[in-house]
Amino acid sequence: MSSQGVIFKRCGCRNPASGRRLGKTCPQLAQGGHGSWYFHVSVTNLMGRRERVRRGGYPTRAAARHARDETLDRSREDQTSHAWTLGRWLRYWLSTRVGIRPTTRLSHTQYIERFLIPHLGKIRLAELTARQLTAFFGAVAQETNRFGQPHTPTTLAHIRTTLRAALNSAIRQGLIRHNPACQVELPSRRRAHALVWTPGRVADWHATGIRPPVAVWTAAQLAAFLDSVRQDRLYALWWLAALRGLRRGELAGLRWADLDIDHRQLVILRARTTAGYQVFEGPPKSAASTRTIALDRHTVAALREHAHHQRQERHTAAGRWHNTGYVFTNRHGNPLHPGFLTHRLTALVAAAGLPPIRLHDLRHGAATLAHLAGTDLKTICDQLGHSSIVLTADIYTSVLPAAQHKAAEATAQLVLDAARKDRNKITTVARRIQVAAQISEGIASHTDGRSGIIAAH
Repeated sequence: MSSQGVIFKRCGCRNPASGRRLGKTCPQLAQGGHGSWYFHVSVTNLMGRRERVRRGGYPTRAAARHARDETLDRSREDQTSHAWTLGRWLRYWLSTRVGIRPTTRLSHTQYIERFLIPHLGKIRLAELTARQLTAFFGAVAQETNRFGQPHTPTTLAHIRTTLRAALNSAIRQGLIRHNPACQVELPSRRRAHALVWTPGRVADWHATGIRPPVAVWTAAQLAAFLDSVRQDRLYALWWLAALRGLRRGELAGLRWADLDIDHRQLVILRARTTAGYQVFEGPPKSAASTRTIALDRHTVAALREHAHHQRQERHTAAGRWHNTGYVFTNRHGNPLHPGFLTHRLTALVAAAGLPPIRLHDLRHGAATLAHLAGTDLKTICDQLGHSSIVLTADIYTSVLPAAQHKAAEATAQLVLDAARKDRNKITTVARRIQVAAQISEGIASHTDGRSGIIAAH
């Protein structure tokens, strides 16, 4: 084993003329205590490939030899974890991922290239510790995003999610024994809950320009918006988003074959999503997102009218029309870019003079309005395509003012009814005590009279 690899001595001295390191050619290396010892050997990694491992900084030749022998004695898994940096592993891990959505791959890539590799990329996979990760997240929290604001707890959590997934894969392949990312404590993050555009919030928005992260319209505001876009060629899309809560990608990917107008229902089978600006079409977000959605008669009427206008556009476009089969298309029959829907809604909302909302906020509003209309949470959960009713209750069912007033009145009435019952009970008891006292007085008077007669005899 001692014959394998190379052990050598070098230092950090530089040539005064060129500024280059002298390395192994420094004349002072023969002196004791000058420079340090290194070794390099060729090992086989987990993929069966030969690669060179080089280590240094040892005080003596014997220490370097011992470290070399330890390296040669390691298994392929240990060889890989001690030879590969975290940056190399992260890129390899991402390249081997199969079956993930393009948007997920893009987000992993951004977190790896922007945060993880610049800060931690040179650390050996086997040497990564929770203490290093804690320092890393602390440093990232002090940086700013493209808007000049500190990175949010949500961003930190997403970075950790990417890192944790990569390290869990390393554990499964036997490269490391534990995941240090699981030991890192991050700032707590609050899930954004939808707030209703009440008159007070609208006035504050006009005064400050600050809007809630997630906001929904009241029923009156939604009605005003739908009335303002009645002549828009995508009116049926806005109605469907606002009343049935479809996601942006589901709206863009909806095809006529997925609609059953006669039975008033549609099936969500695909979604058109974006990674950067590139569009990808595939299955919906989750297994629960593949669902059947019931349609009311007004929605069916809007879709029938939309189909009629689309036939007119096909006739007008003549040879320029592409019969793609999508429900919502441009004027030449091609499917819409999901990003177009976002920008189009922003322009329509501004033209209507209504407080701003995002396209996804229409989904929040659909759930909230359904809840206000008396729909149970399980039905709303199925309508939105959630896998858990807890998620539906936690995020999407913001309570509108009318429902709040109803709940407040019902609560107050409950207390008032209880108080009234208590007063009636107290009054009844008092009356019973009064009657008992009167009866007692009557008996006493009767007894005193009889006692007098007896005494006279």
